[in-house]
Amino acid sequence: MAEKTVADEMFSEFQEHSVAEFFRKNRQMLGFYGKVRSLTTIVHEYITNSLDACEEAGILPDLKIELRPLEGEHVKVISEDNGPGIPKSHIGKALAMMLAGTKFHRHMQMRGQQGIGASGCTMFAQMTTGKPVHVKSGTGQKVVECDLSIDVQTNKPLLMNVVETDSAFHGLVVEAEFAEVKYDRSEYSPFEYLKRSALANPHAQITFIDPSEKLFFPRASDVIPKRPSEVQPHPLGITTNDLIDLAHHCPARKISSFFTSTFARFSSTKVSELRSVVPDIDLEKVPRELKWAEAEAIVKAFQQMKWVAPATDSLQPIGEDQIEKAFKNILGPEFFSVRSRKPKVFRGGVPFVVEAAVAYGGKSGRSTANGTASDIQRFANRAPLLFDAGGCAITEAIKTIDWKRYDIDSFESTPLSVFVNFVSVYVPYTGAGKQAISPEEEVVSEIRFAIMEVARDLQRYLSGKVRESDREAKKKAIMRYVHQLSLNLPELAGAGKSSDIEESLIKLIQSKYAKSLNLEAEEEEKEEENAEKKSNGNGEEEKEE
Repeated sequence: MAEKTVADEMFSEFQEHSVAEFFRKNRQMLGFYGKVRSLTTIVHEYITNSLDACEEAGILPDLKIELRPLEGEHVKVISEDNGPGIPKSHIGKALAMMLAGTKFHRHMQMRGQQGIGASGCTMFAQMTTGKPVHVKSGTGQKVVECDLSIDVQTNKPLLMNVVETDSAFHGLVVEAEFAEVKYDRSEYSPFEYLKRSALANPHAQITFIDPSEKLFFPRASDVIPKRPSEVQPHPLGITTNDLIDLAHHCPARKISSFFTSTFARFSSTKVSELRSVVPDIDLEKVPRELKWAEAEAIVKAFQQMKWVAPATDSLQPIGEDQIEKAFKNILGPEFFSVRSRKPKVFRGGVPFVVEAAVAYGGKSGRSTANGTASDIQRFANRAPLLFDAGGCAITEAIKTIDWKRYDIDSFESTPLSVFVNFVSVYVPYTGAGKQAISPEEEVVSEIRFAIMEVARDLQRYLSGKVRESDREAKKKAIMRYVHQLSLNLPELAGAGKSSDIEESLIKLIQSKYAKSLNLEAEEEEKEEENAEKKSNGNGEEEKEE
């Protein structure tokens, strides 16, 4: 019998592990580190799932989050929505199985993408308290209640104490107890997350019950966002590995039909053009027989061909009017401006839209020990991004802007809220925690241009405010001498009534300043038209900076 080698001994402990085990040991990747952040992450996962479910079912969301303190610094989180509920057969997979769900495999705009979030919360509750999550799900006909946990070794859901009854209730209620969490009112708290959720989702009504009070964020709009449509990937947005993976799982009989049925903008004419670019590749064979070298050559060929830009009707931004309603409802700013940019593309074939807004005064900005400071509000598909701001494309874009050009002497100490929402079928998050957008060059550039547009509007408002203040000061200074002048003039002229002269002088002064105000308004209007022409030009925004 041969002796064991060093390699044999090294690999004697070799084992396979499930994805649930991986995330149990690397929970920080899901956002579960730091007591405040962990609690906010839990609220984030439940709220985003509820909003997506309600919108997909065409229901105006009525959401409720309750944080109930328990002994031993534990916190019970109760999340409730009025959505379509989850069928009994899918409750376990939806809430207690990693990488399972309705989103990961679909090419459409949604808040969540990986199928990890709610299951991650179930696992975190299990890890920190050893207790299962209690679920109540109603579909309008049946209500199912059960206790739920995860078999970490197999990544399988465990349902216990299942009770099923007939009921017209529809929605989902999740109750889970957590340790290693903490609630406060900081800028990273569940309160701030829900406040920002209300800003980006004016159609949602949110009730928040924290350990000390009940807060209510009323909906500012009854318009349910249009349901995003599922789209096909664009040929310019895929890699060799993507092509191999899609081809090997496609039921099509030929590679040519695989292209026309799987990709957007891929017609039979494009298949013929591809044949002329890669004549040595047989496009009539079965897709699963496609080899890596062939796929690599095809992807290179895609880059040489001319394509119609990817469709953008799948993108559903919040909308300028809806953002304005939300800001007025939540912040009541002194000044507000919003822009929704035209769709652009990153990584060759992934369409996206940037929405930007700026709010000044009122409840804008954030409170600090030294007063009010500016507040950068980052969003991706309407979901707030509170953490990991340093490596985010939105933060990178804002850093490149010279705010003094827009009459903001100190950006940090100005009562200003800068809002940016990134909209895309695919959001390039920097990690599984979904809290920062990768600083892709095209994305950073487009965000920058959007912020510059609303900053120009703010500049016009601030400069007008300064001029108005100066004008009023001059007017008051002159008015102080009107009465005395009206008394002196009749004496010097030996005629006239002081009361008539005073009235005439007041009318003259008011007329002069009213005319001055109208001329400035006309100039500002012309400036605004010129700025609009610039922003619609080819790269003129860059020249302005």
